[in-house]
This record gives sequence, C-alpha cells and structure tokens, in this order.
Amino acid sequence: MQTSGGIEASLGGRYALALFELAEDARKIEAVERDLATVRDALAQSDDLRELTTSPLIARGAAVKAVVAVADQLGLDPTTRSFLGVLAENSRLSALPQITRAYRQLAARHRGETTAEVTSAHPLSADQVTELKQQLRQRVGRDVSVDLQVDPQLLGGLVVRIGSQMIDSSIRTRLNSLAHAMKG
Repeated sequence: MQTSGGIEASLGGRYALALFELAEDARKIEAVERDLATVRDALAQSDDLRELTTSPLIARGAAVKAVVAVADQLGLDPTTRSFLGVLAENSRLSALPQITRAYRQLAARHRGETTAEVTSAHPLSADQVTELKQQLRQRVGRDVSVDLQVDPQLLGGLVVRIGSQMIDSSIRTRLNSLAHAMKG
C-alpha cells in the first residue's frame, strides 16, 4: 500500500487512495489522472453535471446510469468509468472535487513531485506555468506539479498552497492588509 501522508484521513482521500491503488495495479495512474481532470473541467462547464453530482433528489440508479453515460461520452478509461459508477452507487459523487485533489497529490508523490494548489485571478499562460513551476522547484527543492484554479475575486496575483504552507501574493490580500494598517 502506498504511503499517503494523511491523505486517507478524509472521505475523499480514502476514495482517492482506493482509486490510486486500482490505477497503480492496472498501470493507468496517468490515464486516470487525465480522466479526473476531464471530469473536473466538465463539472466546471456543465450545470446539469454539477446538479447530477450534488443533488440528493436524484435516485441512485438514475445517477449510476447518468454518470456512466457521461463517462462514455467523455471517453474515460474503464477504471475511471467503473469508479464513477461506484461513487454514484454509494451516493458519493459530491466528493469528486476532494477525490480529484487527493488523487493528484498521490499521483504527484508517486512521480516524486510535490503538488502545489495555485489560484490566480486570471488563467495562466503555458509560459507563466512553466516559470511558476521553476520558481517553486527552487523553493521546495523538488519537482512541483500545479493544480490550477481561477478566482476573479483575487483581482491579481497568486495564492499558492504546498502542503500546509501558503504563499499569498494576491492583490485582494495586499489591499486588505493596507486597509487594516490604515485603520491603525
């Protein structure tokens, strides 16, 4: 069994660890990681899919059929497809964001990388991501994979989380600090 460094403490982490072990046995760690990113993107773009994964009103049987149909439409690997069916059967589709994050951490650790969760006000270009990875590698002393998210409320800058460490260079935080300092 992989050492997971506390990831398995959460429900999403336990499911991610189970999926990771299945993917590892099938030699499909990267394929499943790509599939989970595809599902994450589909969730971000589709209100219907989000509703399917979060609504307690959708019956388990209907959720299983729907999620398997979505998996087929997205062209997901059979390992990921079966896993999504299990999540639907167990009424755990709402845990997909946590499962995806934990799985990425496990896959990155398997490759000898550290995972950084990066939130920016605007999407980063490929060059910016490359530069960010290089700077983070210098800071932590090992390769870093990045999990990118966009939050327009940051106004500008970045928030980077690596494990329990957070680097917040967002304009929103700077403005809040300035406002607090001015209040005296």
